[in-house]
Amino acid sequence: MKTGIVLVAHGSRDPEWSRPIERIAEHLRKDAPFVLIACLEHGPSLRDVIRAREGMDARIRVVPVFLGTGGHVKADLPRLVGEVRREFPALDIVLEEPIGERPAVIEAIANAIRERQG
Repeated sequence: MKTGIVLVAHGSRDPEWSRPIERIAEHLRKDAPFVLIACLEHGPSLRDVIRAREGMDARIRVVPVFLGTGGHVKADLPRLVGEVRREFPALDIVLEEPIGERPAVIEAIANAIRERQG
């Protein structure tokens, strides 16, 4: 079974906001059968991007692109993933922890800040 990735971010009306998310997706597309971007606000919804995968035998990793675990990650995203799982029961949808909670990401951000010192 192939594993695709859906990056879920907050979203914004400002089109420049999505540039870093798009760059992350470009890097991931080298290794994943598909990488899609969903937004909680002002962009394609999780349901919309999952619907695009309907009928495909796939495992989908839903990766919250948030630095921490706030209301969207604690409440909104689990609710939305639950709704999508019920709508598309044939898909294996796995909700992961927010990317900003991972030690490697915390270290990378700290290193990027250190590089600007001096």
